[in-house]
Amino acid sequence: MAVTPSSISLESLDLDPAFALHRGGKLEVRSTVPVRNAEDLSLAYTPGVAKVCTAIAEEPELVNDYTWVSNVVAVVSDGTAVLGLGDIGPAAAMPVMEGKALLFKQFANVDAVPICLDCTDVDALVETVARLAPSFGGINLEDISAPRCFEVEDRLRELLDIPVFHDDQHGTAIVALAALKNAARLTGRSLGDMRAVVAGAGASGVAVSRILLGAGVGDIAVSDSRGIIYEGRGGLNPFKEALARDTNRAGLRGSTEEALAGADVFIGLSGSTVSEEAIASMAPDAIVFALSNPTPEVHPDVARRHARVVATGRSDFPNQINNVLAFPGVFRGALDVRATTITENMKVAAAEALAAVVGDDLSADYVIPSPFDERVAPAVVAAVAGQARADGVARL
Repeated sequence: MAVTPSSISLESLDLDPAFALHRGGKLEVRSTVPVRNAEDLSLAYTPGVAKVCTAIAEEPELVNDYTWVSNVVAVVSDGTAVLGLGDIGPAAAMPVMEGKALLFKQFANVDAVPICLDCTDVDALVETVARLAPSFGGINLEDISAPRCFEVEDRLRELLDIPVFHDDQHGTAIVALAALKNAARLTGRSLGDMRAVVAGAGASGVAVSRILLGAGVGDIAVSDSRGIIYEGRGGLNPFKEALARDTNRAGLRGSTEEALAGADVFIGLSGSTVSEEAIASMAPDAIVFALSNPTPEVHPDVARRHARVVATGRSDFPNQINNVLAFPGVFRGALDVRATTITENMKVAAAEALAAVVGDDLSADYVIPSPFDERVAPAVVAAVAGQARADGVARL
């Protein structure tokens, strides 16, 4: 097929600082050993490398000690659910995956390789990632649309003996739970006393609901584009059916806004909008996490008129629920002990460690630390590694 030259002027694009920063990509590969002369070359490559290859062939676990495998994560996407942009394909997803790899290195010294796959079939995705797995110590799934993302992750977790983690689900869930624990502490409530409404039943909505249930939140009503999910409602996929069985003990029906009347917590992960009147109808000292980006479900300034604690996914407001608080430390902790998987307990341990960083500085505008707080990654790493050993999934 003939390639048509682009009519876009790179010079004009580079006037935008975002384009200028991305020119040439955000990553490169650097050597960790010098190759200054023939002796260095003979050790780094042939013939010296053959000794290492032979040893690994005889004892495969040595790959973790004599290659970079134990410190490298694959950041894998099919480009079907990229940020708020939707299904933009693998090529257009690459800047995000490069950015993710950059954050792994910056915040937890984990090497990561962005991989954007030109397939969307679940079987093809699973087979491709499984065949790539011997080159990596962990798999970070990214921006794969629901409900396929659930099956892809579940099947890869069954197939592989390395951590598989869909960050859109579990990174969001960990940080949301950490922030909610501190918001509950600030408002003098236990999680068990709370009734929450989660708007959105996609990847992050399901994972957030699941981790909150596991943490003991009293009741959770989850909504999708057709309203509150409940047992017996039509049009539910198997993942929503399972969620319907485990949530909404109050038996609520109707819209998200109707469910908010008297609720303690609202967590928005849907891209929809919620009226000021609905926020005003919540319980006293309400907690509002309006996490859709770039436009929250309700503007933070509006939410603050009625809620005690307000969080968003944006960096220009207090209490940013940002996955970068979780995924680098989670993988660092798992890799350090060569964990075979990431358990639910490890996720909760990460959330508890993250919440503890706030400590006595807790306030309405500070229920979650900044990603640039240097205490964050070490706290999460230690908690995850310790819990991996406690759960019996650590090999070191």
